[in-house]
Amino acid sequence: RRYPTVETRAEAFNGSTHVAIPSDNDFLKALLFELRLTDDQSFVEHRDTCTRIDHSSVRSVRVEGGDLWPVVAFQKSGLIYACLPLVEETLEPRPPLLTISGLSQGLALLFGILDYISPSRKNEAEMSAKIGQLRNLLIQACPLGTPLNTNISSLNSSFDDIQVIPTDEKQPVWRSNTYKGKPQVNVSITEKVKCMQYDKRDVVDMWQVYGVVNCKCDIEGAAPNVTLTLNLPTNGSPLQDILVHHCVTSVDPAMLMSSSVDPLDDSVYSGPYKFPFIPPSDSFNLCYYTSQVPVPPILGCYQLIEEGSQLKLTVNLKLHESIKNSFEYCEARIPFFNRGPIAHLEYKVSYGQLDLSREKSLLVWIIGQKFPKSSEVSLTGTVTFGAAGEEHPTDYVCTGNTAYVKMYFRIPDFTLTGCYVDQHSVQIFAPGKPKITASRELISSDYYIWNSEASAPIMYKSLYY
Repeated sequence: RRYPTVETRAEAFNGSTHVAIPSDNDFLKALLFELRLTDDQSFVEHRDTCTRIDHSSVRSVRVEGGDLWPVVAFQKSGLIYACLPLVEETLEPRPPLLTISGLSQGLALLFGILDYISPSRKNEAEMSAKIGQLRNLLIQACPLGTPLNTNISSLNSSFDDIQVIPTDEKQPVWRSNTYKGKPQVNVSITEKVKCMQYDKRDVVDMWQVYGVVNCKCDIEGAAPNVTLTLNLPTNGSPLQDILVHHCVTSVDPAMLMSSSVDPLDDSVYSGPYKFPFIPPSDSFNLCYYTSQVPVPPILGCYQLIEEGSQLKLTVNLKLHESIKNSFEYCEARIPFFNRGPIAHLEYKVSYGQLDLSREKSLLVWIIGQKFPKSSEVSLTGTVTFGAAGEEHPTDYVCTGNTAYVKMYFRIPDFTLTGCYVDQHSVQIFAPGKPKITASRELISSDYYIWNSEASAPIMYKSLYY
């Protein structure tokens, strides 16, 4: 969707240096080229040079008239979500990302579209219908180029039910209706930990936490004021790269300047993190953040050696002592690519149980809801394979002994940073005593342990998930 009013404002800010947005087809071709999704995989210096490492989803897209910046673009479940936010100042020189309010608004809108579409991604007909309704929904969510309601799922695709602009002058446009009833606030913190472990002296392991704070505020009044505080324990890991929802009315600049891009920067802000805001009517993500935690929750070592017609494997896992030993689920999946079905398996596990997938190409080690008192578990075994068929998994990266173990786990009532919401610190400037509920969880995301007996790809950390 294009907004001529926004394009006119961009041209006014930049004058002769303004880069016009090309046609939809030309923009799509340029974006696919920037994301390396075209058939032409040849080296292009401005895109592929080693001096350029992408730390975020903010990109510069080269078009006929120059470079379009900042383009927010990311891939999820086979779809590309992209927008071009307005920078309300000149682009020469480029301003710091943290000073551009349109970035967080654009991200919030894209995540709203993602939440609306993703539940239907396995049903092609349903997904096509939802994408067809997006135009009507965007007229309500972002009528003139400024996001008013990023919770796309809460909108109605029919024009009959479009709500009128609030008559109360104090009511912000993102608060589409007023609540009647007992006040209550629900806050949930979800942290996802990404990890790459190699168990090699010459390769550095990498891990990072990505968090989101979701809120649902049922409070009476046209424009109720709420202040929510995130706290860290004394040994907690500071929050960085914080992006806030546009309903937040003010924020400490030191909080926004804490960045993981420059690890040598000493401007680390350890909280407390206060967010005063006027909440939308529906559930929304108050903020996103990252954090550099000192250790990954589960340390692993994977060794896979080929001897003749069979593979010998050894997996050792250790739960770090600082981690809460109470999982909703915890399992390690060991895939075997470019080979036939597993014909023979001999194994020994010190804890949990080992299952073979129905396709006989994946070992699933179910550790369960707790690690033993020693906090260590191990698996050893030998595997032989039958003739390969088309139905068995293939991978261009994982060839030979280049292989991995992927961890899946969820720990309720726990965060790796230690971040939590003190229910007594939630301030609501509205009549009545509100009911406050707070929850938190840690979930694995792209948690890989590579075979230390073979070469493995080195993957850089990304700012957004």
